[in-house]
Amino acid sequence: MNLLMVIFGLVAIFAAVGVVQTLKHKQFLGFIFNLLTFLVFGGFTAATIIFQGYPPSLH
Repeated sequence: MNLLMVIFGLVAIFAAVGVVQTLKHKQFLGFIFNLLTFLVFGGFTAATIIFQGYPPSLH
């Protein structure tokens, strides 16, 4: 789960960069998809860090 959380965090960061870039170019469909990706992957990463800790505890 540790490496998966890092990968999902990177996806969320790239989606946040994509949100800014699509706003600059006024591409609204790309903005929607990037925003949804950021919310889903970023939310999963934040929830995992909050409830499991980083590095996650093993019981």
